[in-house]
Amino acid sequence: MNKDLPVLVAGGGIGGFAAALALVRQGFAVKVLEQSESIGEIGAGMQLGPNAFHAFDALGIGDKARSHAVYTDYMVMTDAVDEYEVGRIPTGEAFRRRFGNPYAVIHRVDVHQALQQGAQETGRVQCLSATRVVRVEQDEHRVTVFDQHGHAHTGQALIGADGVKSAVRAQYVNDPARVTDHVVYRAVVDKQDFPLNLQWNAASIWVGPDCHLVHYPLRGGEQYNVVVTFHSREVEEWGVREGSAAEVHSYFQDICPKARQLIELPKSWKRWATADRNPIAQWSFGRVSLLGDAAHPTTQYMAQGACMAVEDAVTLGEALRFYGNDFVKAFELYQQSRIARTARIVLSSREMGRIYHARGVERLVRNELWRARSPERFYDAVEWLYGWRVDNCLSTAKAVPV
Repeated sequence: MNKDLPVLVAGGGIGGFAAALALVRQGFAVKVLEQSESIGEIGAGMQLGPNAFHAFDALGIGDKARSHAVYTDYMVMTDAVDEYEVGRIPTGEAFRRRFGNPYAVIHRVDVHQALQQGAQETGRVQCLSATRVVRVEQDEHRVTVFDQHGHAHTGQALIGADGVKSAVRAQYVNDPARVTDHVVYRAVVDKQDFPLNLQWNAASIWVGPDCHLVHYPLRGGEQYNVVVTFHSREVEEWGVREGSAAEVHSYFQDICPKARQLIELPKSWKRWATADRNPIAQWSFGRVSLLGDAAHPTTQYMAQGACMAVEDAVTLGEALRFYGNDFVKAFELYQQSRIARTARIVLSSREMGRIYHARGVERLVRNELWRARSPERFYDAVEWLYGWRVDNCLSTAKAVPV
């Protein structure tokens, strides 16, 4: 009855285009509805675990993503007060053998472009910008989305990949955001302006009382991503705006000079007041389902937000394949396969924020957590996270063949 209709995807970000690619691989045409005037990505750098590369390969854009990535030698956590090395995880050959793919860092724009180009090359994905979801209606056979212009878009199903302030989630769940009062500043700095004594080929974090700083190389090492986070003194509202160097300086008075170099570097900052939402037990509703930040918005402390979105997309595609493209059954299998894992990311991220920002005796305990831990023990600890693959992505759900 509706086989000639496209599948609708709300949101033209990383999750939206990943979903589009997964749907095309199941034989569907896709219409992406993006509320912004232009389709693109904001932000700076992001980290990619082996699970992300497994997902990229499944979506057919692995080579595109790899061509822009910087492959790190290790991940390292250092105390920002006294320069004590809290923990180091090698991410070289032994790591790759264990998890089947590397650990890498990359610019968000490069990931988004790889996904968008991959979608465009299929010839099966239509993209509409300046199209904001206002209302969703569905019946047994189809879904209709009404935008702010009053236009109707009809499809076989709808994937709500419209981000942390999802309009689709608002209609079906309408739960409040949890504003953290943690503020994140992000910037990209050219290599020539970056301190030589911090030009490490690593995903690096300096952890301090009520704050932390992150840096790693981008784009062949020609740029460096700089991220600083602190507990705000103000009552925050969830959102993004231009930042203030003076504000950043005011929160990092008690850290060591080596780490303080980072806040002297950026010529301009973007300021994010962060939030997440409590995990929910249902994000599929008939022919509508959520994906990425719309389904499980999280804080940044696990560095897995975008990775979870591309995992979602691959799992959705596998669920459709399993159930012969029956959307209602596939959406149920998809959410069963993803809810516990993504909730673990949300809750673990909250706890990692506490560990990073420990002060007093808690700081001393944190600094003892990983003393003398071998690489193999670190790898065992992250097996649950980096061991995700396409062939096991449905394994947590009780799938019943039709």
